[in-house]
Amino acid sequence: MTVSRSYRWLFVSLAAFALVTDQATKYGLFKWLHGVPGNESEVVPGWFRFTAQFDPTTAPSANGFVNALQTYSAPEMPHVNKGALFGIGGDHKELANMLFAVVSLVAAVAISVWATRKSVASDGWLCAALGLIMGGAVGNCYDRLVFHGVRDFLYFYKIEWPVFNVADCG
Repeated sequence: MTVSRSYRWLFVSLAAFALVTDQATKYGLFKWLHGVPGNESEVVPGWFRFTAQFDPTTAPSANGFVNALQTYSAPEMPHVNKGALFGIGGDHKELANMLFAVVSLVAAVAISVWATRKSVASDGWLCAALGLIMGGAVGNCYDRLVFHGVRDFLYFYKIEWPVFNVADCG
């Protein structure tokens, strides 16, 4: 009988890494950019910048805990993307946000179940990929539930690529 190696640790580690990195960069960069003139900073001149937009017309939640999460980076709410995939669903903002939050939750559950399969656990590359996808899905789902949309800040403006975030990279 051969014993196959399990890479579940890799799945869990990369999911946690992607989630923590996503949220740390979002909170950290929005906090930093709120104090920077124009709310943006050039990283590669002529190509790439960090950018943060804020929406003074949107009030933070009245709930103390959620309010603290929403206003940790700045006293103003961040401008968020309520749609997905290059703005799909942007015309129906609240419906799109809740739909994509549900899709993220369903995907996270499906990935968790899939990752427990013995054949998947023995495939290191698949566990790595699923871990990154899981971390990204949970990171953006957190944004959708707390901020009612996803906070984006990475902008490759030379090629006019839509603004995105670390969770999207996962």
